[in-house]
Amino acid sequence: MSPTIYTIILSSLATGTIVTMTSFHWLMAWIGLELNTLAIIPIISTLHHPRSTEAATKYFLTQAAASAMILFSSMINAWNTGTWDITQMSYAPSNILLSLALALKLGLAPAHFWLPEVLQGSTLLTALIITTWQKLAPMSLIYMTMNNLPSTILLMLGLTSSTIGGWSGLNQTQTRKIMAYSSIAHLGWMAMIASIMSNIMIMNLMVYLMMTTALFTSLICSKSKTIQDTATTWTTSPTLAIIMMLLLLSLGGLPPLTGFLPKWLVLEELIMQNLIPMATAMAMSALLSLFFYLRLTYATTLTLPPNTLQMKFKW
Repeated sequence: MSPTIYTIILSSLATGTIVTMTSFHWLMAWIGLELNTLAIIPIISTLHHPRSTEAATKYFLTQAAASAMILFSSMINAWNTGTWDITQMSYAPSNILLSLALALKLGLAPAHFWLPEVLQGSTLLTALIITTWQKLAPMSLIYMTMNNLPSTILLMLGLTSSTIGGWSGLNQTQTRKIMAYSSIAHLGWMAMIASIMSNIMIMNLMVYLMMTTALFTSLICSKSKTIQDTATTWTTSPTLAIIMMLLLLSLGGLPPLTGFLPKWLVLEELIMQNLIPMATAMAMSALLSLFFYLRLTYATTLTLPPNTLQMKFKW
């Protein structure tokens, strides 16, 4: 892809998110989301490989459907209340439809099936863009409509995402799929706290963006596409291996590290709201995620290739 076209595409990607984040009118928000989708399609399909074409098609179909649902819910709201203002979503059916559309757009379970497939079909850099930058616009819409979205639906979406993200990640050997399920689990935590305290949600999002960006950058540097690739990181750069270990443990949410802070605050807030079964279930689901982060950590730093008997190496 020529530098000019790449620049245009990346600036469109940035513009789409900024338009959505700064708009008050639903139509403008929808235009921003569409810009976002249309800009990332060529980035996914640059590989000229059947997998990447398939990933681009899947991404386009899910995002277009979610955007159409968002526009539809805002139209129903405008029809009943006479306003297109994003913050004035007061009609209950349109709020329910909006929360489901945003769940599909973000990849919250049970509408998460497209995310691992799309990430697996794209490069590590594209996967980084999809799991970080592409989450900003829908999250800003959640933040703006927060007071009106049905909290029960958000709590259920959060719980299922966290559980399914942890459970499905156990079975993976591809780092991109592991990161996809990690993304689903983290978004579950954000959806869980969104209706209770949006400040914690924003902090959670920021911590998630920083850690995911750093980990993807490490994976890109070490060219690790599978778990057995990460095992050879130590031979190329011990420093990178140690950084990856700390990042993985932080994503898992182990206490002295940064990733523990959002989880702690979310659990504390859930207990304050007397949602103790919910808090227990979220803590249990965090253990599932922690297992596959620990497995990655073990392969990356606690084994010195080629002395291990656990796995075959790429040479």
